[in-house]
Amino acid sequence: MSPFDTPEAETRGTLLTLDLGALVANWRALGARAGTEAGAVVKADAYGIGIEPAVTALSRAGCRSFFVAHLSEAVRARAVAAEATIYVLNGLLPGQSAAFARHDLSPVLGSVAELQEWAAFRQGSGAVRPAALHVDSGMNRLGLAPDEALSLAGDGSELVDAAGVGLLMTHFAASEDEGDPANARQIAAFAGIAAAFPELPASLMNSSGHFLKGCPAYQLTRPGYALYGGNPTPGQPNPMQAVVSLQSRIIQLRDVEAGTQVGYNGRWTAKRRSRLATICLGYADGYPRNASGTDTVPGGTALVGGVPCPFVGSVSMDLIILDVTEAPENAARRGEPVTLIGGALDLETVGAGAKTIGYEILTSLGRRHARRYVGV
Repeated sequence: MSPFDTPEAETRGTLLTLDLGALVANWRALGARAGTEAGAVVKADAYGIGIEPAVTALSRAGCRSFFVAHLSEAVRARAVAAEATIYVLNGLLPGQSAAFARHDLSPVLGSVAELQEWAAFRQGSGAVRPAALHVDSGMNRLGLAPDEALSLAGDGSELVDAAGVGLLMTHFAASEDEGDPANARQIAAFAGIAAAFPELPASLMNSSGHFLKGCPAYQLTRPGYALYGGNPTPGQPNPMQAVVSLQSRIIQLRDVEAGTQVGYNGRWTAKRRSRLATICLGYADGYPRNASGTDTVPGGTALVGGVPCPFVGSVSMDLIILDVTEAPENAARRGEPVTLIGGALDLETVGAGAKTIGYEILTSLGRRHARRYVGV
């Protein structure tokens, strides 16, 4: 039976299968490895798999803390996780305090101005959820500078108390690279800040932080990419279960002679007599145009009957051409499925073929795919 022989897939050219059981298993494994509470980062529509199904599955499994980027994402998460603590990583924009309170959400405060605005709002509005305090330990992106944070500790803690801060956090810049000396510097910097706020639970570990030697777990971890099957230990075997697979279908096949130019602007030329297959997938579906295969630079790959088949020519808006010369004849046929993510094509391999990273592949998957949730 073809994976497309289902009601959700019969009108689509692509099928995205999302394994919520694997998502939950990854969350449990990371929590067990850290030996402390694991939260879940569900920003960017839960890395493309859908906030509502992801948060629902993780909540049922016992996850109590979620992290998103935008207030709008937090509102969606709140709708399916009534009791959870939901932090908004991008902080508090001017005038947003009432919306945070209305939806029972927690801002991640990264500046004195944000602390002051949230504290003033709390004083006039009554009970709201505890906020988080974000300290910059080396990313130089968001968060209070370490000296700013330390100035708010001890005798200067009135502002932190008034803002109702209930979590101290920072963010790694290079935790996926165990040999980067920035990791030790950030760990040490954050340890000093955490010691200055002994009453506050702390959060340091991201996905790769769970595997970083010498990284303290503190009271809460914040895995993201690894939850969705991304490899938190690049260059080593992936310890996580695959969550996402993507399949498309062959629309048409043709045989071309050596010297035939293929696709927009003829960027790929057949070096031999070749069999080509065109599939229902393009950059409008979130598959990067940088995965194009040219005469000089190889691009992406699909599995046809389990055989890797390279992209040839430009990835266009709705279509990709494959060289299926080496694929089994019974698999390289009109209507047959091909795999774009899954099996040997993990997120890191797909990202490399598109000259990007697995994170971008995962979070770019568009809304035109049929979506099938399994493992529920």
